[in-house]
Amino acid sequence: MRINIKSVNVGLDQALTDWIYKKLGEIEKYLSDFEGREIPGGKETIELNIEIAKTTRHHRKGDVFRAEAQLYLPKELIRVEATDNDLRTAIDQIKEQLYRKIKKYRRKRIIRARKWARKIKEIGRIHRVLLKEDNKVRKLLRAFKKKK
Repeated sequence: MRINIKSVNVGLDQALTDWIYKKLGEIEKYLSDFEGREIPGGKETIELNIEIAKTTRHHRKGDVFRAEAQLYLPKELIRVEATDNDLRTAIDQIKEQLYRKIKKYRRKRIIRARKWARKIKEIGRIHRVLLKEDNKVRKLLRAFKKKK
């Protein structure tokens, strides 16, 4: 997984960068199933784009820090955003939101796979029944031809 960090109106020092990589690098263990699959935009690896910003230059109180993340997964783009009065808290909120959305995405994929597996199994059952019926019809036709 590749993590790209962009900062707007915020000084991005090495300590903050390392902390972001440590915090958001933890979600990589949930994404190991999707590594090497087709990802939107022609990307080869899973990519996490993070933008941290100070929404205003003159305010000092309130929700002045914003963190935004875009996670590119196979056939999906997950986007989360959080604002808070502390930048690290906003990043923690993003991490939690990403966890929730990744779990939802994985559940959706599992449900979709099971749905198709059920359909294929049902088609196999129908095919077997049709073969049995076809054999019965053939036997009846043979018996009818023998009687003539």
